[in-house]
Amino acid sequence: MSPRCTLIALAALALVACDGKDPVILKLNGERVRRSDFERHVSAIEARGLGPLSAEARRGLLDAFLEQRALVIEARRRGLLAANAPIEDELPAVTRLLAAAVPAPAVTDAEILAWHAAHADELRLPETVSLRQVLVGSLNEARDVRRRLAKSSDPSVFDQIARAQSKGPEAAVGGYMGWFAPGQLPPELERTAFGTPQGAVSEPVESPLGYHVLRVESRQAAREIPLEDARERIRDRLAREKRVAAERAFVADVMAQARVNHEAALRPSSRPS
Repeated sequence: MSPRCTLIALAALALVACDGKDPVILKLNGERVRRSDFERHVSAIEARGLGPLSAEARRGLLDAFLEQRALVIEARRRGLLAANAPIEDELPAVTRLLAAAVPAPAVTDAEILAWHAAHADELRLPETVSLRQVLVGSLNEARDVRRRLAKSSDPSVFDQIARAQSKGPEAAVGGYMGWFAPGQLPPELERTAFGTPQGAVSEPVESPLGYHVLRVESRQAAREIPLEDARERIRDRLAREKRVAAERAFVADVMAQARVNHEAALRPSSRPS
């Protein structure tokens, strides 16, 4: 065998040995991604305090890693990333790739109308109440506050008592707490707040903070958001959904051109140093 043939044979053997110890897990446009690349990616994630990762977590991570590497290779093929570019340039290049490959989606008025009709519950504003409170330390104090308020129909009396007696942080503004929707108040206060008529004062309510006497200043009934008020919100949502779907389709097209070896990527191996 000639020296030249010998060198070629040795190189081929070395390549086979390399592929056996560090197999190619993705091949696209003449570029190769090896298992050691994925292992380094996993090690970097584990180093952030998230590891060691389970086999299931590694499987979940693999597809995203392969897609990201394929997009980097595609960005390089399209001249959006230099061959020797540092790793920090890869994400901006992929962003430019997706922006160029996936045009801004159009959303029609018919689509907006159909979505509004099908998702009326999502566009429904819940009932809200605005409240004042007097917060005191004992049940007897709360009962006394309630009796004094019951003797007067003047709303300003609540303001005066709150400023003089309330232990709550809003005492300086006459006990005014603001507007609340369901789920924004402690359960013991929520039941009373939404069960008390507008303009009425509640019976004392106990909480870990003490005893509350509430006044419902105003009540806004639950209502649907009109189409015209929700139009741009719906348009933005549909545009985002369309863009995500278009980007996923583009990624799938790129991956369809690649040769992927999931089994080799997940096969147990010695971790790189």
